[in-house]
Amino acid sequence: MIELFDELAEGQRQKLFEIGRKRRPNLTEEDLLQPNDYPELENDPLFRYEEGVLEGILTVRAAWLAAFKSAEN
Repeated sequence: MIELFDELAEGQRQKLFEIGRKRRPNLTEEDLLQPNDYPELENDPLFRYEEGVLEGILTVRAAWLAAFKSAEN
C-alpha cells in the first residue's frame, strides 16, 4: 500500500513541477519547496490547487503509516 501512496505522490510532484515550469521556465525541483519565493507561483490558483492535492496525498500517506504501525503493536 505504501508503494501506491509513493507512486501517487511522485506523479503529483511531477505534475506540479510541470505546471511550475510553465510559469517559471528555470524552476528547479528544490524551488517547489518554497513556491512563495516566486510570485508567479504564489499567486497561481492552479499551482496552489495542485500543491494542495500533493499535500493531501502526503497527509493520507502519513496517516496510513501511523495507523499501520499502531496496528502492529
